[in-house]
Amino acid sequence: MTLPILLEHRDGVAFITLNRPERANVLDFEMGDALIATIDAVAGDAGVRAVLLQARGRQFCAGGDIGGFVHARDRLADMLDEHIPPLHRAIHKLATLPVPVVSALNGPIGGGGIGLALCADIVLAAESMKLRGGYSAIGLTPDVGGSWFLARRVGAARAKEIFFTNEPLSARECLQLGVVSQVHPDAELEAKAHALAASLARGATGSLGRIKDLVDGAGQRSLEAQLALEHRYMVESGGTADAAEGVAAFIEKRAPVFGPKPA
Repeated sequence: MTLPILLEHRDGVAFITLNRPERANVLDFEMGDALIATIDAVAGDAGVRAVLLQARGRQFCAGGDIGGFVHARDRLADMLDEHIPPLHRAIHKLATLPVPVVSALNGPIGGGGIGLALCADIVLAAESMKLRGGYSAIGLTPDVGGSWFLARRVGAARAKEIFFTNEPLSARECLQLGVVSQVHPDAELEAKAHALAASLARGATGSLGRIKDLVDGAGQRSLEAQLALEHRYMVESGGTADAAEGVAAFIEKRAPVFGPKPA
């Protein structure tokens, strides 16, 4: 039986691969349950220094299982109420991991695939990638964090336009809007994404985690609170072996060799 999600660890990187290409990697119950379990495993692994979220096939993730929605139309609200909360908890856990998360979008994303793709810190896309909201076309509303992640990247007005009109955006349009960070030829995406994740895994993981927390929470803090947290994190960072190594490497004009992820 084909596993819906593959998990591999290599050189500090956890590779999470959506593995249902024949079904456009839709987030049906089986895929959702496997994703939740995989994220839990990654979050509990102290050896993980970076995460790469990727997919097999021609689409990264088409979103929810519309066929399943049709089959359960008489109890659709109850089905969604059961399915969404654990998936949302998993997405929150993945998005807030104290290590860099990279996503590599090998093709189109839509519906719940938007939130899954954009929960990453850095989003890489193939030239064939497209984004389409899709929810309002079937009378539904965003989930899996899609409204939050997209609005943070493009602003509220543009996010509403994307979800209202359901007009597809090309990879280059997504790059111009800030939806994705980089666009690469399809044949080069995997290598570029793996190289980036490996580079981040070799970084000062404690420093990267503190930077992530500072930046992700900046919009919810006052300037005073942000400055106080910057002060606290700089002092904490300054007392680490990674800081000592980083400064020494700078003076000695060599590449730093950072230690394992802090406990």
